[in-house]
Amino acid sequence: MSSTTTSPASAATRRGVFTDPGYQAFVILRAAFTVAPIVFGLDKLANLLVDWPVYLAPWIDGIVPGSAQAAMYAVGAIEIVAGLAVALAPRFGAWLVTGWLAGIIVNLLTIPDHYDIALRDFGLLLGAVALARLAQRYRTGPQRR
Repeated sequence: MSSTTTSPASAATRRGVFTDPGYQAFVILRAAFTVAPIVFGLDKLANLLVDWPVYLAPWIDGIVPGSAQAAMYAVGAIEIVAGLAVALAPRFGAWLVTGWLAGIIVNLLTIPDHYDIALRDFGLLLGAVALARLAQRYRTGPQRR
């Protein structure tokens, strides 16, 4: 019969790494940028929170095949993949989300009366960049000092 025991020293070390503010920020941002893209991606399929095709710039609607709603289905799928990428590989996934948000910002800046949402998404983009940098720092877990 085998039993796993945790020494007081290893338990204290684990508690210590979770008190690192940088690691806490990494965990918070990783959770947020995993859940939010998945939730919003799923909503692109259902249009429960908002009528998503309204947020597609007419010039983009003109160059993508199919309807604006069909484009939103593709956008939703990409957002779900981006959220999963953050969950599984945050060093890559955070940069994917950053690029995706940059594209959303360009789209929104070309639609009148959507500048406030573009500004909000710029703030999210900065958060995704911060996550990417923290993911680089904590790629092997919390750093011991």
